[in-house]
Amino acid sequence: MTAMTDDLELRASDADRDRAAAVLGGGLATGRLTSAEYAERLDTVYTAKTLGELVPLTRDLPADDAADGDLRLAGRSEVAARFSKVIRSGRWVAGRHTRLTARFGALIVNLADAVLPGREITLEIDAFCGKLIVIVPEGAHVVDEGGALFAKRAIYGRGDPGNADGPVIRIVGDARFAKVAVHRGRFDPAAPWQHWAQPQLQQGAVGR
Repeated sequence: MTAMTDDLELRASDADRDRAAAVLGGGLATGRLTSAEYAERLDTVYTAKTLGELVPLTRDLPADDAADGDLRLAGRSEVAARFSKVIRSGRWVAGRHTRLTARFGALIVNLADAVLPGREITLEIDAFCGKLIVIVPEGAHVVDEGGALFAKRAIYGRGDPGNADGPVIRIVGDARFAKVAVHRGRFDPAAPWQHWAQPQLQQGAVGR
């Protein structure tokens, strides 16, 4: 019993979380879980620190239903807007490597309430003659490693250096003749472009 308890206190690895996510995916596919239950449990899976935290999430599901496809989905995903405006918001499952494409269109991707499969995810940007807005959780650490050609890239909102457990959002890829903005905090769908004016508003407040 002591050995089993010690095992449950071991730190969970990414592979452990992926296995639990596969079982949840099988539960969703077979109708044992609703989409809301799946999203809630999956979010907890990817924030679990120990094996003991993973056990209750799959205890009422058969391991035989594990969906291999969910491992692939957790690995890569894509959201694209071509000659259109696309908004991805609310409760959705992002990939560890998510490609965001905005070509002659507007793409708004909200990660604030999304399920992030792991502590670090990579966003691959492909913006050409378009606008791309990414909203990340307030405590996220944003690392922008992308390039720009006749384009604007900006990160709005201050990170919290004291929040060591915040997700790491790594941004790669290029913006050409485009605007790319990363905004920390909640997203107001009624005013998706309001944060473009924030620097000017803040400067005006300082001058008063």
